[in-house]
Amino acid sequence: MINILDLTNFFGWCLVINTIILLVSGGLLLLFRDWVISMHSKMIGVPVNTLPILYFQYFGNYKIGVLLLNLTPYIALKLM
Repeated sequence: MINILDLTNFFGWCLVINTIILLVSGGLLLLFRDWVISMHSKMIGVPVNTLPILYFQYFGNYKIGVLLLNLTPYIALKLM
């Protein structure tokens, strides 16, 4: 059976990994914006002018997911 310390460590590492993914993908999008937009536009057939809106929604949803599914349980377990 898993104890509270192991569960806290699990959520802590999930938070670290997901934050790194969020920062790296955001950084790559900032550095290579034109290339990424043209590549995604060709791959999925979305117009170039709608991709920034989709990226913004993606990053917003990912950030909310990380906060709700990783940070909140981590803090709750740390307070226990």
